[in-house]
Amino acid sequence: MPNDLQAVLPALAIPRTEGAPPGRAWRLLVGSAIVLGLAALGLAMANGALFRPVRQALASVNLSPAVVSATLLWSWIGLAMLAARTLLWFAYRPAAAARHDGAPSMTVVIPAYNEGAMVEKSIDSVAHARYPRERLQVLVVDDGSTDDTWEWIQRAAARYPGLVTPIRLERNQGKRVALATGFRAARGEVLVTIDSDSVIEPGTLLEMAGPFRDPRVGAVAGKVAAYNRDGGLIARMLHVRFALAFDLQRSVQSTFRTVYCCPGALAGYRASVVREVLDPWLHQTFMGAPCTYGEDRALTNAILERGHDTVYQGTAVVHTLVPETYGRLCKMYLRWDRSHVREEIRLLGILRKRPLVPFLAAAVERLVADVGIPVGWALLGLVVALTVSDPATLARVLAVMGIGAAFSMLYYVYRERSMRFVHGIAYSYFAFFTLWWILPWAIVTVRSRSWMTR
Repeated sequence: MPNDLQAVLPALAIPRTEGAPPGRAWRLLVGSAIVLGLAALGLAMANGALFRPVRQALASVNLSPAVVSATLLWSWIGLAMLAARTLLWFAYRPAAAARHDGAPSMTVVIPAYNEGAMVEKSIDSVAHARYPRERLQVLVVDDGSTDDTWEWIQRAAARYPGLVTPIRLERNQGKRVALATGFRAARGEVLVTIDSDSVIEPGTLLEMAGPFRDPRVGAVAGKVAAYNRDGGLIARMLHVRFALAFDLQRSVQSTFRTVYCCPGALAGYRASVVREVLDPWLHQTFMGAPCTYGEDRALTNAILERGHDTVYQGTAVVHTLVPETYGRLCKMYLRWDRSHVREEIRLLGILRKRPLVPFLAAAVERLVADVGIPVGWALLGLVVALTVSDPATLARVLAVMGIGAAFSMLYYVYRERSMRFVHGIAYSYFAFFTLWWILPWAIVTVRSRSWMTR
């Protein structure tokens, strides 16, 4: 059985890292650029140079001074939050990986629905992981697929007798039921979930087990990268977006041990904690409707509610298939945003039970993030109004967006020394023009029920 990444790569097609990994000198250079950029932005705001054209533009549409002042105040709040997140991001450190001779017993659960041949790669990646075989159990649950997924699962399971156990549900019941079926059959002290359209790197399972040395940790989030990162412009943009939205945010949240979502693509759970919350999680309802999507964030919330910590392990990497078409991208974001609406409301009550420091850090972060949503919609409406009165406004807004996106890409190149950052800049414009409607529609259709993955 191959035990190194280079041996596994050809069979699993795990994407290789481009170029040399960022060294200490590179991180110092880019980190300094980030700090200087934040300082320059603060100085420009303080001396009024940055706000002068903003004031003039707002005055041109006869807005009240109170609205103008509120807009400028929000800019200061945004800068302060970005600076705080940057400091916490710099401070983040992953836990040490578990040692091979001291790793806990682990069960990996892979739920699958109409996945086809990709599920075989997912199983293979787990079977080839560097983890003591005698302490590893792999359960693959076919949730009533109507294609050839079951045949691919059986084919893979036959290659790993005693390690991989296939389970088939006669009818499609949803991902939450598929996971619960695996959880109930699990023997491991640690449960790891991996999506059937994802493959892990060989060291990922040992990395995922590492944080569970701390008895306070109830769940661990892994790092998600795009498997098909060269599958078109949308996939290329999402690869960079994942690094910013997931790696950066979860690194920050991990410093106060309150990661809000341990993703279904790669998450680890303490088995004893999952058993405590399994039934309420499985039968969760919202506004009278059963909850079938957003199972990962719902389970994370349930574990936080029991008083356990949730952390991020940036050294545990999974490569997952991402949408390559606009239609599938919208489906993915709708599913995520519906879950966000439901679980964000629930999180507000949970945070009050957290220890003081995690409570304050998480409460401030969520307050700014959540208030930022309607503020963003208001600013979008303001841009439209300003553009009507002065068409040149749109060009100025787009220029500012480009500068802001270029600055945010410094965070990406700090961790990923790659030219792919240009796709991150493109994503800023893509999201501005084509994805603004997703969250409003998710709020309207929050009671919808679907895997929404096919």
